[in-house]
Amino acid sequence: MGLSVSRVCCLAGLLAANSHVVAQTAASLGAGDFPRKQVRMIVPFAAGGNTDFLARTVGQKLTESWGQQVIVDNRPGAGGSIAGELAVKAPADGYTMLFVSLTTAIAATLHEKLPYNVLKDFSPVILMATAPQVLAAHPNVPAKNVKELIALAKARPGRLTYASSGIGGGTHLTGELFKLASGTDLIHVPYKGNAPALSDLMGGQIDLIFAGIISVVPPYKAGRVRPLAVTSVQRSPVAPDIPTMIESGVKRVESTSWYGLVVPAGTPRDIVQKLNREIARILETPEVRDRLRAEGALVAAGTPDAFSAHIRGEVEKWARVVRAAGIRAQ
Repeated sequence: MGLSVSRVCCLAGLLAANSHVVAQTAASLGAGDFPRKQVRMIVPFAAGGNTDFLARTVGQKLTESWGQQVIVDNRPGAGGSIAGELAVKAPADGYTMLFVSLTTAIAATLHEKLPYNVLKDFSPVILMATAPQVLAAHPNVPAKNVKELIALAKARPGRLTYASSGIGGGTHLTGELFKLASGTDLIHVPYKGNAPALSDLMGGQIDLIFAGIISVVPPYKAGRVRPLAVTSVQRSPVAPDIPTMIESGVKRVESTSWYGLVVPAGTPRDIVQKLNREIARILETPEVRDRLRAEGALVAAGTPDAFSAHIRGEVEKWARVVRAAGIRAQ
């Protein structure tokens, strides 16, 4: 004897409800005993730099906390797309994390055919740290502050040069943002990294540089460069005597290097929250906070939702700069 339509509908409803409960229970159990195996943190930069330092510091502390190995997997190249493609193809289970930064937000517009969409294909976990950039000049440049530099640049359009660590990088885009906001015509000189750019600034081969603050402090203290302003909203504790761009009268130049972690979209929310809580705890320990400060960075450690809003705002902001400046990926 067949089942009535009403009984079939009732059974279907019960099965659907039970499936939902089972799924919720499985997800909950997954977060409760997560991680049960090795975790991979993919980093789109070469080993040995400041970014790698942060990834390895957090990875080591997670290993100690969880009793499961966190492997830092360096996959540099192609504006971060090599690392991003690996991460986006990984299972959405929390066992693969991707290290993201200011470069990630810029690449979303700079590279037209990325194998992923940073706003749709990843779930933000945590913004870990931020670090200001600084505009510095060679001592022979006759400008003691940003106001004098703008006046000088307008009197000499197309003659003052500024260095960055490479085309399409954060320091390059900060320079272009400054040009747009100040109405100046500076000549961009890209280098393959910050070290050779800073070396040529100290040698007088170029006039200006946009660089991470920690790299500028030693030559500044030695009198070999003149910092004019930091690009963060507030002054940096690393060099509190350097004014901000806002204090210097250029209100639209706010640019900080930032570093965070995302996971593939679809990762259970409770696993994302567990990752967020544990990493935030690590970042707030005096040891890690002090080590980051020594590198010129400040702990952020916000919520996943706050980091999601931050990434979206950064993608939109730098898209406007990339388009206005007509920058193309090399």
